[in-house]
Amino acid sequence: MTSQPSPSHPTSSRPVAVIAGASGFVGAALVQAFAEDGYEVRTIGRSHADATWDDGGGIRALVDGASVLVNLAGKSVNCRYTDANRDEILRSRVETTRTLRQAVTDAATPPRVWLNASTATIYRYAMDRPQTEADGELGDGFSVDVARNWEDEFFAGDLPATRRVALRMAIVIGDGPASHMLLRLARLGLGGPQHDGWWWAHRRYRGIGPHPTGNGRPSRHRSGGRQRFSWIHIDDVVGAVRVVRDRPEIEGPVNLVAPRASDNRTLMATLRRVVGQPIGLPAYRFMLEPAMAVLRTEPELVLKSRWVSPEVLLSAGYDFAYPDLEAALRTVAR
Repeated sequence: MTSQPSPSHPTSSRPVAVIAGASGFVGAALVQAFAEDGYEVRTIGRSHADATWDDGGGIRALVDGASVLVNLAGKSVNCRYTDANRDEILRSRVETTRTLRQAVTDAATPPRVWLNASTATIYRYAMDRPQTEADGELGDGFSVDVARNWEDEFFAGDLPATRRVALRMAIVIGDGPASHMLLRLARLGLGGPQHDGWWWAHRRYRGIGPHPTGNGRPSRHRSGGRQRFSWIHIDDVVGAVRVVRDRPEIEGPVNLVAPRASDNRTLMATLRRVVGQPIGLPAYRFMLEPAMAVLRTEPELVLKSRWVSPEVLLSAGYDFAYPDLEAALRTVAR
């Protein structure tokens, strides 16, 4: 692929934003937002982008002189955790981040800020208190190890001219796959609470990477459908990114979650109310495991208790457009 002209010599006087992984739901929203803010947006991706991941020279040319770098690249975790998928989920995050870090290191004029996607799943299973950036406790096992290795790669090395922020993002409510899956379950009458419980042992959630954590067995929690559900509306993802981009004092991990976490039982009741479905059958792990196997995804996505608080954003004075779950869901269901 022929490299685009270097953003060090942009074709206009506008600042340049480079967005990697821009073809997804969140990426498309950020491309539009940065363009609205007056940025010249360049993209990196597998195809139909200004530079592809196998075009090292093109990536370096895009990064050098850019004002902002955003990385959202990585294989979706909405899949079955086979060995091949586990390896690709980790590789697609760590290697793309390493490639960008090398480009930033080599740049004559590096970006002033680099925002790299991460995940709120990095925290432990929590039902006792919310996890903040300051006092949150990291968990163990596959999903946590992916996030931990991802952030380790992102924060490695010395980049004195570039501020780095890891966006620990919760499930995003909006015109994306997670919201549509939840609404579909509710419309079909399957919008009852999801209960953890017994199932045959497996090793799909075992740790991964150079220093895998956990004992290799899936955890079991008698949550009664009260596992916590942290989330954020897509409009607040965009708003939070703008705040983080423009506030030079913000660096390190930032939780991208709404301030009012729900729980699974309340989530499913809200979904039923939003779609007008009075019936919602509960689902237990012994039902979820075979169903999720057919759907080629994992029960962990609905059974893990994620209770995360946006302490950094609240301290920065960010005013959430959608602090309430029902209002957020109604923007998708309408």
